[in-house]
Amino acid sequence: MGQRVSRIANTLVGSPMPHVPGQPPAEPRKPRRVAMLSVHTSPLHQPGTGDAGGMNVYIVELAKRLAAIDVEVEIFTRATSGGLPPSVEMAPGVLVRHVEAGPYEGLAKEELPAQLCAFTHGVMQAWAGQKPGYYDLVHSHYWLSGHVGWLASERWGVPLVHAMHTMAKVKNAALAAEDTPEPAARVIGETQIVRAADRLIANTAEEAGELVRFYDADPAKTAVVHPGVNLDCFSPRDGRAAARERLGLPQDAFVPLFAGRIQPLKAPDVLLRAVAVLLEQDPSLRTNLVVPVVGGPSGTGLAKPECLQKLAARLGIADIVRFRPPVGHDKLADWFRAASVLVMPSYNESFGLVAIEAQAAGTPVVAASVGGLPVAVRDGETGFLVPGHEPAAYAQALRRFIDRPELVAGMGAAAAHHAQSFGWDAAASATADVYADAVAQHGSGSHTHQG
Repeated sequence: MGQRVSRIANTLVGSPMPHVPGQPPAEPRKPRRVAMLSVHTSPLHQPGTGDAGGMNVYIVELAKRLAAIDVEVEIFTRATSGGLPPSVEMAPGVLVRHVEAGPYEGLAKEELPAQLCAFTHGVMQAWAGQKPGYYDLVHSHYWLSGHVGWLASERWGVPLVHAMHTMAKVKNAALAAEDTPEPAARVIGETQIVRAADRLIANTAEEAGELVRFYDADPAKTAVVHPGVNLDCFSPRDGRAAARERLGLPQDAFVPLFAGRIQPLKAPDVLLRAVAVLLEQDPSLRTNLVVPVVGGPSGTGLAKPECLQKLAARLGIADIVRFRPPVGHDKLADWFRAASVLVMPSYNESFGLVAIEAQAAGTPVVAASVGGLPVAVRDGETGFLVPGHEPAAYAQALRRFIDRPELVAGMGAAAAHHAQSFGWDAAASATADVYADAVAQHGSGSHTHQG
């Protein structure tokens, strides 16, 4: 599981413990309570809608598993509707705090930097009502949260651990043709956070390398912790036939599935174009193809929410594409079980949780060879990785499954086995190790925050 960072000995939370000669040094102790920041998306929102996606799943699952190993978590997020309670217990040891910052609705993620001052004020108000030393550490997610976390950690005298999830420079280096580049303000903001954080958590070794290469991060304070998957929910369970019956899908169909937010970054259009190529090459496939697209418009995809439906019509495949709204985990697991293959042609993925979830459900994956997907998918064993985003290349990968139906079952079994190594318990344990090292080094006075 996640690569564990080197441990710094001889320190407890808040106070050093002297090393007794002849005895092994004491291990750093994990914090008692963490303030987790998620400004732009609530862990209570349905993934696949708006800006809710893999990061939501990451925060929810990580917080629950940290609480299970006695690290309490309080998640601060922006209130997006009126009448929300100030706080909600999401699970034992996990509290979600709603912070008033800007109008509830109609505020795009790009407009949130103007609300960071208001959000920070709300976080400080919650902290002011507690006893001194209430939070031992701040863990921020995404660059907007990082700026609030930077100020909070300085004010409270505790370490800042930050997870980027996505990076502007990396996204801009591999932009979809119709997508909008990330603004310079975000690049500047991310650079500041990288300097300020005591520890940076990366999903993969590649992401850690990108932090160093693009943002001049200190490798010594960058730790790799692979995200996990909820193996209780995402499992092969009663198999593909039963899932198809529940979803009303034909038993003998070839079903390439897209599941996720509908936006240029995720490239669902590549799947539709690949299916059109398949039908151009072999029109007889039409009677045996069902292409579900499960998810809602997000990000720049909101500008043209029906563009994918219109593309399906232009390509002449509207009769075999089934658009479905975002669904909860249990129903999503059924879609994964029912599919012949999950298709992820994304232009960038910091990890690709959906790929692991599908594999845990026993479904192989055809994915772009970008970001963390080469870690999530074992090329030729649990699916196929495709260089680039040419529809013909994806059509060729799908054709391999059509021509050799036994690959679906064989690779699906290998995929389910592969996913077993990505449990959230191991991810939480590795994250707690990062926390402990951050607290230990912070307590030793050897950290440096730079502006």
